[in-house]
Amino acid sequence: MTSPATAAPLGHDDVLDAIVKAPQAIATVDAKPSLLGLSRARLADALLAIGVEERQVRMRVNQLWHWMYLRGVDSFDRMTNVSKELRAQLAEAYVVGRPELVTEQISVDGTRKWLFRFPSRGAGKPVEVETVYIPEEGRGTLCVSSQVGCSLTCSFCHTGTQVMVRNLTAEEIVSQVVVARERLGDFPASDKADGILPSEGRLVTNVVMMGMGEPLMNYEAVRDAMQIFADGDGLSLSRRRITLSTSGVVPMIPRIGAETGVMLAISLHAVRDDLRDVLVPINKKYKIAELLEACRNYPGLSNARRITFEYVMLKGVNDSAADARELVRLLRGIPAKINLIPFNAWPGSQYQCPDWDTIEAFAEIVNRAGYASPIRTPRGRDILAACGQLKSASERLKISERLALEAMIGTLPADDED
Repeated sequence: MTSPATAAPLGHDDVLDAIVKAPQAIATVDAKPSLLGLSRARLADALLAIGVEERQVRMRVNQLWHWMYLRGVDSFDRMTNVSKELRAQLAEAYVVGRPELVTEQISVDGTRKWLFRFPSRGAGKPVEVETVYIPEEGRGTLCVSSQVGCSLTCSFCHTGTQVMVRNLTAEEIVSQVVVARERLGDFPASDKADGILPSEGRLVTNVVMMGMGEPLMNYEAVRDAMQIFADGDGLSLSRRRITLSTSGVVPMIPRIGAETGVMLAISLHAVRDDLRDVLVPINKKYKIAELLEACRNYPGLSNARRITFEYVMLKGVNDSAADARELVRLLRGIPAKINLIPFNAWPGSQYQCPDWDTIEAFAEIVNRAGYASPIRTPRGRDILAACGQLKSASERLKISERLALEAMIGTLPADDED
C-alpha cells in the first residue's frame, strides 16, 4: 500500500508545485458510535442510554458540547471537569469521531486541501472527500463537502464527473470543520475548563457548503451540521458567515432558509434555460424562472443579507455582453451579489476560460447595473483545489454496490436518476 507521503494526490500526475505532507492518522475507525455531529437532543438521548440521570443530562450535554466544539478535544480523558466514572462510561460506549486524514496539500498561494477518508457506513468500501481552506486578509474560508461524489453531473464541474456514492452524515460534515481547525491550530491550546478562549484571530471565520455534492440533496444532515456551526456555545460561527450553495433544488430553498437562517448562494452559470439544461442539468426539472422566484422569497432576504449568484465564465459559451445584460434583467429586484468565476481547468474538460478582457467587460456591464460583481481570484489551482476542481480519489463503487448501500442506509436522493 502506498503511504500518504508518496501517493499521487487525487490520482492526478500533473499536479504541480504542491506540498504534500504526511500527517499522522487522526483516529482509527472505531465501531463505537461518535457523539460528534449529534444535535443536543440526540446527545441527551445518548447520555440517557448509558445511565446518566435525567436531572444531570442537560448539564452533561453542555459539558460535552463545550469540550467537543469550543475546545476541540478528541477523547473523553481530556474532559477534565467530567467525573472519571462518567468519562469511563462514555469511552466504553462512544467515541469523539475523527476521519482518517489521507493527504494534506498546500498551494503556493497558501490554500490547503485535505483528503479525508470515512468508513463505509454499512457496506462497501471506505469513501473519501475533499475539504479546502482558503486564507485571505482578515478571514479564512473553509469549503466543506456534503456528499461523496455528486448526482447532478454539471458539465463544467470536475466533481460532477464522479459517480454519486452516498450522502455524508452530520458527523462527517462537522468533522471536516473540526479537523481543519485542529490542523490550523485554531482551537485553544489549554484543556483546562477555565482556560481563556480567544476572542479574535480565529483562522476559520467562514464556512461555505460548496465542496463535493449538492447540499440540498442531503438536507437533514446538512441542516443539522450547519446548526452546530452556528451554535453560540459550539463552533460559534455567525449565520452570516455560513453559506449554503445550491444548484437549484427549488423545493428545499425556503425550508433551509427558515430552519437555519444561513446565507444562500446559487450556482447559476447561464441566463437561458436551453444552455443551463446542459451546464446544470437539474435545470431540466427546476427552470430558471422557478429558481429565481424561490430566491425572491428566501427568508430574511434584504440588502444586508443578499443572495450570491455564482457564474462560472466559459469561453464562447456564457461570456457575451448579451449574456451580461440578460443576467442583470433576470436578477432585477433581488438583493444580490454576482461572483464571476474564471473557469478553472481540469484534466479532460471540454471548456476553456475566457480572456481577461472579456471577463472584465462582462463585469463592467453588471457593475453599471448596480450589482457588486467581484471576479473571484482563482486559488489553489496547482493542487486542483479551485472552484469546480474537487474530486476525491475514492475507488468508485459499482452501480449495484451503490444501490445496495443507499438502500441500506436510506439516503438515496429521490431525484438521483435525473
